[in-house]
Amino acid sequence: MAFMEKPPAGKVLLDDTVPLTAQIEASQSLHSHTEYIIRVQRGVSAENSWQIVRRYSDFDLLNNSLQISTLSLPLPPKKLIGNMEREFIAERQKGLQAYLDVITTHHILSNCELVKKFLDPNSYSVNYTEIALQHVSMFFRSEPKWEVVEPLKDIGWRIRKKYFLMKIKNQPKERLMLSWADLGPDKYLSDKDLQYAVKLLSSCSHPYIYKITFATANESSALVIRPFSEKGTLKDLIYKAKPKDPFLKKYCNPKKIQGLELQQIKTYGRQILEVLKFLHEKGFPYGHLHSANVMLDGDTCKLLDLENSLLGLPSFYRSYFSQFRKINTLEGVDVHCFGHLLYEMTYGRPPDTIPVDSFPPAPSVFVVSVLESILTSEAMKNGMPTVSRLLQMPLFSDVLLTNSEKPQFKIPTKLKEALKTFKECIEKRLTEEQKLIHQHRRLTRAQSHHGSEEEKKKRKILARKKSKRSAYESGEEHSAKYSNSNNSGSGASSPLTSPSSPTPPSTAGASSIPPAPPPPPLPPAAPPLSTEVPTQPNPQADVSASRGALLSSIQNFQKGTLKKTQTCDYSAPRIS
Repeated sequence: MAFMEKPPAGKVLLDDTVPLTAQIEASQSLHSHTEYIIRVQRGVSAENSWQIVRRYSDFDLLNNSLQISTLSLPLPPKKLIGNMEREFIAERQKGLQAYLDVITTHHILSNCELVKKFLDPNSYSVNYTEIALQHVSMFFRSEPKWEVVEPLKDIGWRIRKKYFLMKIKNQPKERLMLSWADLGPDKYLSDKDLQYAVKLLSSCSHPYIYKITFATANESSALVIRPFSEKGTLKDLIYKAKPKDPFLKKYCNPKKIQGLELQQIKTYGRQILEVLKFLHEKGFPYGHLHSANVMLDGDTCKLLDLENSLLGLPSFYRSYFSQFRKINTLEGVDVHCFGHLLYEMTYGRPPDTIPVDSFPPAPSVFVVSVLESILTSEAMKNGMPTVSRLLQMPLFSDVLLTNSEKPQFKIPTKLKEALKTFKECIEKRLTEEQKLIHQHRRLTRAQSHHGSEEEKKKRKILARKKSKRSAYESGEEHSAKYSNSNNSGSGASSPLTSPSSPTPPSTAGASSIPPAPPPPPLPPAAPPLSTEVPTQPNPQADVSASRGALLSSIQNFQKGTLKKTQTCDYSAPRIS
């Protein structure tokens, strides 16, 4: 088959669901316009970031393209006069930052090709519509019975997946839908196993799986043909949308928000859980459940896009469940995604944030009970319930299924082993990503706490206490040094630092050894005292009494009582 030939494609195995964040770092005025320097980052790693330069006209062009969503986006208005003033540029920069924050945090807008190309033009420069047409053209060379009716432009959310409305030449009234998809970052099957597994999908028969007419794959992409439903998907039913309209137009801003009837919620929920249980028992990884992947056939829900996991495509809700480390298996991912779908069926819109700890009034308390077991903070900490456990809950346990079609999906043993390894690789990448996000969250939390006003006050108080303690210890050390220097002096200075009176020095040798000079603040050393000098007090006596005796001795000192001495000077030279 010509499709199996390797086509030219600028392939980049990039996870398009990893959120992009954008921060305006600076602005610069050039002639008659202002340029804004923006730092864009993919995921939590600061190393995976780059700079882009955008003008206001670029923002305006993007905003015009996003008007198809009918959302009211906060782009600052144009200004023709005074738009180069410094104050105006600073105010506009704040407004543009608010605009970037909105489009990068909105789940649908942040994943659309328009926003991705605006923030990351290098990674999204390839025209995937042209590449898809190349593959489809090669396919038609070997399969002339098919014919393209029209391209279904942007009906899906994926950038690297394109859709075409088709027909069979000898059955012109029957409409089919062809989807072409590039391979994704979780493509862990060998080319041989991938091609075999994709072809096997057309043999799968289950009352709640949408039939695949034809499927094939090569080493870079896959092509799948299935019947086209005019009724559209479960998401089209909830949002009252037309299946052929662009994804942004259908689902970004619904005109009327209204959930389904309780019986519809119970029946559709039970059918979806039954097919998830079937796939889990077969060891077939899915991980792509959301309301736009559930086709309606009368009152029956049928699962779409089983090929997505085989091609390594990331899940629509990956940016949600990658935040919680307990959702680390594909079975847990399916249950978490089912929680999103059940919320959407109940309230007519997706949840604003995850986790959800407070639910609006629902048609039944049993609905809230199921939602609480999946979407609350406690559920995120404890892990997801199993599909079997959900089937036993009151909301679904009493639903009678009338379809008697026997499920059939035979997977050879060798392929089962390959799928098992493949599933483990997908879960390993998810776990590693969750670990990085967890570490980043802890670091951010610590930095935020460290930089809080309360923490700054605590650090200031501790610093003052430490400063006072250091000053006190320094003063004590200085006093000790001063005391030691006094105690280590001559006998003449010891009376002022000792609590007792000095022992009178011996008169012997006084004529030959001059007394040591006292330190500056001390009085001169006294010569030997007469017999009137009081006797040295007992060392055990009171300190105050000893000091009194010392003062009395000094006060009663009389110069006349000193004996005259004769000094012999031997310093002059002797001449013999």
